[in-house]
Amino acid sequence: MGCSSCGTGGKVAGCKSNGGCSTGGCNRMNVHDWLMNLPISDHDSYCKVIEVSFNNGSRKDFFRNATVQHLEKGDLIAVEGVSGFDIGEVSITGEIVRLQLKKRGANEFDPDMKKVLRRASDKDIETWKFQKSREKEALIHARAIAKQLNLEMKVSEVEIQADGRKATFFYIADDRVDFRELIKVYAKEFKVKVEMRQIGARQEAAKVGGVGSCGRELCCSTWLTDFKSVNTTAARYQNLSINQSKLSGQCGRLKCCLNYELDTYLDALQHFPENADNIRIQKGVATLIKKDIFKNLMWYMLPDSSKQYPLTIERVRKILHLNHQGIAPEQLEAVEITTSKPKEVEPEFVDVVGQISLKSLERAEKKKKQHSPKQNNGPKQIQKQAGPADRRPNQQPPAKGNNNNNNNNNSNNNNSGSHFKRNKPPQQRKNN
Repeated sequence: MGCSSCGTGGKVAGCKSNGGCSTGGCNRMNVHDWLMNLPISDHDSYCKVIEVSFNNGSRKDFFRNATVQHLEKGDLIAVEGVSGFDIGEVSITGEIVRLQLKKRGANEFDPDMKKVLRRASDKDIETWKFQKSREKEALIHARAIAKQLNLEMKVSEVEIQADGRKATFFYIADDRVDFRELIKVYAKEFKVKVEMRQIGARQEAAKVGGVGSCGRELCCSTWLTDFKSVNTTAARYQNLSINQSKLSGQCGRLKCCLNYELDTYLDALQHFPENADNIRIQKGVATLIKKDIFKNLMWYMLPDSSKQYPLTIERVRKILHLNHQGIAPEQLEAVEITTSKPKEVEPEFVDVVGQISLKSLERAEKKKKQHSPKQNNGPKQIQKQAGPADRRPNQQPPAKGNNNNNNNNNSNNNNSGSHFKRNKPPQQRKNN
């Protein structure tokens, strides 16, 4: 995972933090040197040990700076490796290194501590980048070899030294694995000195990285170094439902953040009465459902009822005192819960049918009225059948076999006296 503003290659150009983003994307496990501007009073007492990070901060180690050159955070340096050298990035220098040494239990004056060789040259950086480009292919090949040997293990990461003489294979396994034959195959295939390191699921998630359900980068890949055991008791103290899918992180284990607020909950729960899981009243025995440390309430439920009753701590203590005396109170005297959230008012129903007119529909109605033929108020008229004189040029004359019909039509035309004649009722026709 890289920073979108500055990129992940080389020195940071965008945020000007000299080798590490504040989000930890470009350099995981990033440490802020808050003693960087502290003036040096005595050069003899100045800390000569520096912390160097490898593989974008996933691995860190201490090295003695025996060179005369002044090193700063973000510089690429060559350090002693296994039968060669390795390239790392300076993480912190100065007095803050002594705090890190004390935290990890390391000795500043250890004679076996490896040394800084020199600043990384262009040739060293080119060799280092070439070896880093081989890691992905080596990881795929290493997994295939482990599968062929039927070993119950998973190779999660391969880290090759800058000079290409050593390779470290990080693997995960539930049981003990006999990888003696595997080391021989790896050494013959990759032509390097092989080192196997077993890690846990949390360490694998820290190396892979990612974004958690909270929307932030994983704690194990940004700042968390000590992995403490997490169990479901922490979830019960915090009144969380025991749902494995929601309480598990990307590593498949319980989330480390369950321990963050556990001490606060334990301190708050000390004010609640003990042995208050069941209290007795005249209706029956009420069972404790949950404790609300923010409102100092205890929720109980009566038998044969799904309703929950919130009680104050004082009321629960009073009922417990009465129960010890053999007295059962009549009621629980639950507290009314009031919320400060304003109640949403539902809008009233309004009938808007017929009150909305669309201009497009009105235009279409007007056009329809304009194109429709005008209708007369009087009775319908019968159109005169066209005679020979009124016949159009393209109109064909009637067939010869229909002479009788033509004579009848001519007689009707003579009686009409006009092109159109109003129809008369049947009684008037008989009188005529």
